[in-house]
This record gives sequence, C-alpha cells and structure tokens, in this order.
Amino acid sequence: MSTSWSDPAVCKGFDDYEDLPEQILGYRTVFQALQLGRPEPLLLLDYGCGPGKVSERVAGTFGKRLIAVDTSRAMIEIARAKRLHPLIDYRLIDGTLAGVVEDNSVDGAMTCYVFINIGDEKHIRHIIREVYRVLKPGGAYAILDTNPDTTGVQFSTFRNGEPGRQYRHGDPREVLLNVPGQPELVLMDHHWPKAMYRDALAEAGFRHVEVLEPTLSQLAPQELQSLSAKGVTEWRNEWKTPPFVIFRALK
Repeated sequence: MSTSWSDPAVCKGFDDYEDLPEQILGYRTVFQALQLGRPEPLLLLDYGCGPGKVSERVAGTFGKRLIAVDTSRAMIEIARAKRLHPLIDYRLIDGTLAGVVEDNSVDGAMTCYVFINIGDEKHIRHIIREVYRVLKPGGAYAILDTNPDTTGVQFSTFRNGEPGRQYRHGDPREVLLNVPGQPELVLMDHHWPKAMYRDALAEAGFRHVEVLEPTLSQLAPQELQSLSAKGVTEWRNEWKTPPFVIFRALK
C-alpha cells in the first residue's frame, strides 16, 4: 500500500517537514548534476514537484524557468498558494506529459522522491520514457530518491524502512519523518534497487548514466560551516552513510 498523496493532511505534513538533509545532500547534488549555474537561460521540468519547494529554490537561486507538474491536486494547490513565482508554471497532470509538455522542449529535468512513492514499475518506466521524450537532445536528467542500500538507517530527520529488515524489489517500506512541533509523519513508499533505475534509463534511451551518493564527509570545510546555522544541531549517519542516491543521465 502506498501513501495517498491526494490526502490534504498528508500533503500538509510533508510540506511542513524540515528537509535540511535533502537540501544539502540531495537537491544540491541535483542542481550540480543539471549544471544550473550556467549563465544561459534554461527551461527545466520538475516532474512530481509536490509542494513546490525544489522548483522555488531553482527559480530563486538560479533564475531558471520551470514547468512543475504533479498528479496530486492537493500538492499543486499548496505550491500555488505558498510558492508562486513568475518563473514557475505549476501544472496538474493525469500521469502523462502528452498535451502538457512538447517533444524536445526542455533543457533539463529532475524527478525528486517520486519513484519511491510508486509501487508499479511499469508506471515508473513510463514516466522515464516521457521525460526522455520532452528533453532536448543532450539534455540532462537527474533522479533523486532515498538510497536503497541504506534502508533502516536512522538519519537526522528521517528513517526509511525498518532496521535489520531485507526489502525485495518493489516491497512497501515505512517512512518516518520528523516534523517540527508535530508527531512523526508516517508514510509508505517502495523499495527499488539501483539496477531498476539504471535499466529503466537505458531502456528509455538515456546514455552516460552516473550514480552519485553524497555524504557530509565529502563536503569542503567551508561548506560545512553553515550547517548548524540552518537549524540542524545533531547530524547523524549522514557523515559517512549516503542517505540518498542521485542518477544523472543524458539524452
């Protein structure tokens, strides 16, 4: 059983979650993988934009235009209410980009914490093929998900899966998110091995697939100095154990 992302209460709890590890180790790596620091104007696709946190960061920090899509009406409503931006076009979709995004029209694309929430591998492969279709030739695609090799490890703000349990291909996993001032948010996602992502990317036609697994110990000292100022007083296994995995591929 997967989490119901049509439930407004679940969507609000997810929006309230303080995603500092995701910002520092996940989204930061995605932005580097997509080379968002380039000066030229870019049009990006954020597939599964949720409440718009990532799109807002891209627009505000890098000044890039985005088409941000999601199948959850509740998520799109939160994004439009809290994170409207002149560079972001939020769109509700029904599971396909057909009629929403044209072929070969976007310079880069990202999918952040989406595939772990889908229990049907065929649907995941469909999405990856759709992203391939709308990317321009040479465009980069970044997928960010929790790391299937560190399931059950307690990180500073979340734990994905039960400690000591072995999960199989597509198995449901319980996720515990620490939400400030609220009870833990309990979600249910799915376990997808890295091989599934690599195979799906190759099947769609992507090339030069890279797998990135950042940890805090890989950051330069000056990059680490601001972490306590961001509100995390006790980092845990993020120092040496990668909580996330990022796949970068080119069309």
